[in-house]
Amino acid sequence: MTIPTLGLNDGHRIPQLGYGVFKVPAAETERAVSDALEAGYRHIDTAAVYGNEEGVGAAIARSGIARDDLYVTTKLWNDRHDGDEPDAAIAESLEKLGLDRVDLYLVHWPTPANDNYLHAWEKLIGIRDRGLSTSIGVSNFLVPHLERIVAETGVVPAVDQIELHPAYQQRDVVSWARDNDVRIEAWGPLGQGKYDLFSVPAVADAAAAHGKTPAQVVLRWHLQHGNVVFPKSVRPERLRENLDVFDFTLTDTEFAAIDAIDPGDGSGRVGSHPNDVN
Repeated sequence: MTIPTLGLNDGHRIPQLGYGVFKVPAAETERAVSDALEAGYRHIDTAAVYGNEEGVGAAIARSGIARDDLYVTTKLWNDRHDGDEPDAAIAESLEKLGLDRVDLYLVHWPTPANDNYLHAWEKLIGIRDRGLSTSIGVSNFLVPHLERIVAETGVVPAVDQIELHPAYQQRDVVSWARDNDVRIEAWGPLGQGKYDLFSVPAVADAAAAHGKTPAQVVLRWHLQHGNVVFPKSVRPERLRENLDVFDFTLTDTEFAAIDAIDPGDGSGRVGSHPNDVN
């Protein structure tokens, strides 16, 4: 299985489909990531706050896969934005992962009420310049947050990882990202089970037409949008199923019908609003 890669604005490339370990219990992470690597995943997305970086690192060490064939992302948590805390945080993450660098380091949330995400971003620039992360980006940043860090530093994030699925498409953020050559990564790409995408006719009909599952159709919709996507599962059969999305293409009509699922009023959001997270 060869997973396509996409170019980033810093000249590096990123696998378009990865394995996310959000809410994977620490005790299960090594096995789950090992199963994912065995299935063919080479892009692992974790975060300090997930509490499972050690398990990710153990699975990587056990895999025998060459470091240059893996893409590893982790994230700076909200209570580490100030002072030299970002420097300490990346050092801790690298130790837990057993790596000397990550491929992508993200500011996890902007926490605008604390007004310190600009400082965090400035520290990430230094972390990148010291070679501790190949690329840097942000997560859950809205347009005002993005505009501010770019205006103040001149450094455009390589990615913005946001909640994105057919019921909540964040078109303003996606449009800004497209205009500024920022790659969108989708977390919660299947609606996290809180929004029943699979029974929506646009998804169910496309699944029937292509002989695929509704989840595979939604993942295919993300891929055709050019998103980087992280489906999550701890079941080996589902891990393999989520990779089996490169042998069909949604028609223009099917693609447009899934685009039309979003009510446009924000009611499809299943996670926290970035302005409310501290």
